[in-house]
Parts: sequence; structure tokens; C-alpha cells
Amino acid sequence: MKIKRIAARRIWDSRGRPTVEVEVTNEDGTGGLGIAPAGASRGTREAVELRDGGERFRGLDVQAALRGIEREIAPALLGHEVSDQAAIDAALIQLDGTGTKSRLGGNALIATSLAVLHAAAAHARQPLWRYLAQGRTVQLPLPQIQIFGGGAHAGRRVDIQDFMVIATAARSFGEALEMTAEVYRAAGELMAARGALAGVADEGGWWPSFARNEDALDTLVTAIEQAGFVPGEQVAIALDVAASEFGQHGRYRLALENQELDSDAMCERLVGWIDRYPIVSIEDPLAEDDEAGLVAFTRAVGGRVQVVGDDYLVTSADRVRAAAALGACNGVLIKPNQAGTVTQTREALDAAKDAGYATIVSARSGETEDVAIVHLATGWNAGQLKVGSFARSERMAKWNEGIRIEGRPGAPAGFAGRQALGGRRP
Repeated sequence: MKIKRIAARRIWDSRGRPTVEVEVTNEDGTGGLGIAPAGASRGTREAVELRDGGERFRGLDVQAALRGIEREIAPALLGHEVSDQAAIDAALIQLDGTGTKSRLGGNALIATSLAVLHAAAAHARQPLWRYLAQGRTVQLPLPQIQIFGGGAHAGRRVDIQDFMVIATAARSFGEALEMTAEVYRAAGELMAARGALAGVADEGGWWPSFARNEDALDTLVTAIEQAGFVPGEQVAIALDVAASEFGQHGRYRLALENQELDSDAMCERLVGWIDRYPIVSIEDPLAEDDEAGLVAFTRAVGGRVQVVGDDYLVTSADRVRAAAALGACNGVLIKPNQAGTVTQTREALDAAKDAGYATIVSARSGETEDVAIVHLATGWNAGQLKVGSFARSERMAKWNEGIRIEGRPGAPAGFAGRQALGGRRP
């Protein structure tokens, strides 16, 4: 089935900022929508969003990206076979002609690539996850869900970007959400009672007002207990340190505690937390330019916890393979807009699996109602899914989509559960 029409429009993300939506229509009238999300903390090597600059919307408008789709991308793709994702994505990369997708924009390319994918699944009359699975046995992913938002997501009230929970004792996707809902509510009540609740962060987690980063960990453990669960046995903790946001050249500035640490001291601090708290996953523990530190940290704790690369690996198959050769990380965050096309996203996930890494498909802090990543995580059998918190409709749309997938006839074979975690073995 050939592509008949491609249209692009500006819509708005969860922060009220412009983003790109692309609609692909096939010759049989079926079609699909693709939407580009946007991150607040970004790796320097990820695909570059094309923004207009200037004063309008503080330079964040996307009219140039829309013009590129209308004048270059659409004419080049009309008449292509919609199911030939690899060829279409290769054409997009060639049209852009830059290594970082900066000419036409990573936002234009990923929105188009996702729209083509949706249109192909619609023509096949299949849910997207099943179209992606291609007959293989797959499972619903284990959720990582933010309880406290910090770093760039919450005005840097705490240095660590995400304090999350993983319902390791859950036997289904739906049960994982039930358990998390109890912890989320308990955490909010605890913070409100202590006068430490400053609102809600970008991804829906509670916006904390703590004196130390450890206060967030202590409160999270108490919230797990107050919700009726055993920390570490039934509900565990995952962190996104996002260290590139406060570290460079092997130096880390913890503003909350007015401390500056070198790479070794930063590692020591995190290892201490792993010893004291039921932590099973740490993302971006050190900055993207601190490769030696990441290798050392993985060597120290990689057999105990999941060490996840995000800014360091930027959903790049080449970077994943290089990191695996060095022994840096044992897990990778998979973000389609970091790569810029669906095909490159899948290549990064496959490279990670080949290296024995855990894989976590992830949303961004600037999100929309689009639920594609739930289908990617399921259909590609990624094992884990990170969407944000248990609040705000752009987050809940994705969690609810997982419930629908799990509950419909012909659902995936089961639930990945704690077996999906890297590093720590049940």
C-alpha cells in the first residue's frame, strides 16, 4: 500500500510548547499520526530539534520544521510503500544530510517516521504492538514510575532528576500500576504533612522541597512502607541521576548540599545509597563525558543493580556497541526522538540486546497524548517502560494504553516483571 498524502501541523506538548505532528494517509484511506516529544535534559549527541529561534514562543516555534516536511519530506515520500519502514527512514536521513538531523530537524524526522509506522499498522489492520511483534512472543513491560521529580524537571529543588519506584512483586502490568498508585498517594500525603510539597513537576511527580538528596530517598522508603509494601521485596527504587546536568569534566556540583565531588567521590556517594536503600536501577549516574567513571561504576555495582545509559548512549547502536566493549553500563534507555527515526531506534535496542543490556523504552519530559512508546516497548519486547509519574493525562494515557493492551483478546503472552531488570538477579 502506497502513501497518498503527508500533512504536518503544529500542536502543543505537555509544557505548552510547540511540537510537530505528522499525518500520513494511505491510498486505501487508512493512516496514522506521529508526534515528536521534547526533552528538558538532553544528551549532546542526540538528534537535534529544529526550532525557529527569535522572540515568538521564546524561540521554540516549529514553522521551519513544518515547511521542511511540506516542501521536502512529503514530495520525497509520496508513492512509497508504507510498510517499507527501513527504506523510508533511510530516505529521511538522506534528505536531511546531517549526522545530527539538524537541517530538517530530528522533530520533523521522528514525527514522520512514527506516522509512517502507525499508517503501516493501520493498513495491516493490526494494533501497533502486534504489527511490530511480527508473530514473535512478547510481553508487557515492567514500568518505572516517577514519584518525586527533581533536577531539570522541578526547578532543581533536588539534584537527582527522577526518584522512581518499580513494583518488582507485581504479576501483571495492571497490578504494577495499582501498587504504584498506592505509593504515589502515600508519598504526597507524607510530603504535605511535613510541609515539603512544592507542587507537581514536569512529568507529574511530586515537586519536593528537601534539605538533602537523601531526604527524598528516606521519604520514598517510608512511602513504600506506608502504602503497605516491603521495600526491596515488593517495591524497589530506581533513580535517574541525570548527572550531565550538574557534572562536567569529572566534577559534580550538588547544589542542594553545596558540595563539589570528583568522579570517585560521586561514585562513592551512589554506592553508599545502593548499600543503604533498596535501589535496583540507576540511570546516568555520571556525566556523559565521564566514560572512565561510568566504566568504574559499572564494574563496582553492575552485578547488583541496573546501570542505565541515557545521555551517554543517546539511543545509538554504535555507542551501545562501543560502551559494551568498554564495560560501561548494563542497560540503555531507548528514546525514539534521540535517534530520529524508528529504524535507528530499533537498531539501538537490538544492539543493546545483543550486548546483554537491559532495555527501557522511555518518554520525554515534554510529552503529548501519543501512546506509541507503549506499543514499541511491548511489540519489541523491550522488558521495561519509563513514562514519568502516575499523574497528568499525557502520562496516564500511556499507562492506560498498557492496561488496554493487557486486557484485550489476543493480548501479549504475559508480563515481563522483575526478570526484565538488568544487573540484579531475582
